[in-house]
Amino acid sequence: MKRILGIDPGEKRVGLAISDPMGITAQGLDTFIGGTGEAFFEHLGRLIKEYDVESVVIGMPLSMSGGKIEGTEKAERLAEKISARFDIPVILRDERMSSLEAERHLSNSRKGFVKGDIDRISAIFILQSSLDEIADKNH
Repeated sequence: MKRILGIDPGEKRVGLAISDPMGITAQGLDTFIGGTGEAFFEHLGRLIKEYDVESVVIGMPLSMSGGKIEGTEKAERLAEKISARFDIPVILRDERMSSLEAERHLSNSRKGFVKGDIDRISAIFILQSSLDEIADKNH
């Protein structure tokens, strides 16, 4: 079965998550360090092939009122590039609060965490919310 890849894009780190083959749960992948340049696209191509990815969900930052902010246009451009380069559907998903939720989740855990953990957990939250929405539409 094909899978969905979740992306939480950032300037320096990109959080990544992948759905299970049934499309029910999101699992974190290693955070990509280095932004969204050519090395990221090469890494993304490997992930798409390895996991047989059928679509991508990208977290799109919005202001608390829902308006566009600086990161919104970057996410839109990234979505366009991924869609064109890999010829797969890309969905932009409101990511307001995903990083805050990730930090809260990690601060409640007993072990220490690093910034890459926040990016990975944010990608999981972004992807899981999309998977839950898909499941709700199918029921």
